[in-house]
Amino acid sequence: MLLFGLLLLTSALAGQRHGTQAESNLSSKFQYSSNKEQNGVQDPQHERIITVSTNGSIHSPRFPHTYPRNMVLVWRLVAAEENVWIQLTFDERFGLEDPEDDICKYDFVEVEEPSDGTILGRWCGSGTVPGKQISKGNQIRIRFVSDEYFPSEPGFCIHYNIVVPQFTEAVSPSMLPPSALPLDLLNNAVTAFSTLEDLIRYLEPDRWQLDLEDLYRPTWQLLGKAFVFGRKSRVVDLNLLKEEVRLYSCTPRNFSVSIREELKRTDTIFWPGCLLVKRCGGNCACCLHNCNECQCVPSKVTKKYHEVLQLRPKSGVRGLHKSLTDVALEHHEECDCVCRGHTGG
Repeated sequence: MLLFGLLLLTSALAGQRHGTQAESNLSSKFQYSSNKEQNGVQDPQHERIITVSTNGSIHSPRFPHTYPRNMVLVWRLVAAEENVWIQLTFDERFGLEDPEDDICKYDFVEVEEPSDGTILGRWCGSGTVPGKQISKGNQIRIRFVSDEYFPSEPGFCIHYNIVVPQFTEAVSPSMLPPSALPLDLLNNAVTAFSTLEDLIRYLEPDRWQLDLEDLYRPTWQLLGKAFVFGRKSRVVDLNLLKEEVRLYSCTPRNFSVSIREELKRTDTIFWPGCLLVKRCGGNCACCLHNCNECQCVPSKVTKKYHEVLQLRPKSGVRGLHKSLTDVALEHHEECDCVCRGHTGG
């Protein structure tokens, strides 16, 4: 009887030790998961929230060495006070996978304004260090993406600090020299000029005429489509009424687009900053498809080239590279009404 009791006691103690070990292993897994999330969150639908009350920094994993592949890290910086801004300054050591066709498709760091979802910039490569970014309110979001190929080094490091808005009489950006303005404010100043001559005079006051002579050459402009209508007869022409509905319901029409936003080229300034393109517009009230709701979508898309002035910061020194360049923008040539959710043309 005594021997049987000793066996039961030994079995109970062994089970308790096993349970303690299992709990310890589970606890260590949670601890490891928590440690992984200290530098962003590995899920594009979630974000690590950082309360900003003093200076700090975030960086790609293993900075300044090669970052890991196949990652998505998201940070949202939230200032402890409401009526302040957050300024981001990129470390001079910056290098991600190079862009393709001047577009950051694979590895990139992106800054977003949470209040309206505006992408303030997307950067990759190693040619130019991104300029300073300032939030519109007391929050700003940063997203880092790396694909499964070709990681680079050193990655990135972003230093952040609080900026207190000065609600005094503002100085017009165009009254300040270009070298005194961060890239976004310089972009606003450039956009404000109504002629190329005034713009070059502002950028190069001492030699603007020489620069203008070097820069100016004939350019071609895209001619938009024109709709030509015949004369109306005194008798109501039902065929003409139907044709007018077709022409104006779901058709290509002029839209103005920002070149920087279309190309996601926040490291460059273009003049003019906006161009007219053909994009599908209008409604589909008389949709012929048997569905609850129709939408107007492009059925034929082409890329057309527009010649514009391009301004890019010089690497390592003050000043701007000025050149005329062709930018490719999408134009919708034909449009069609399709059932909502159907992407075919």
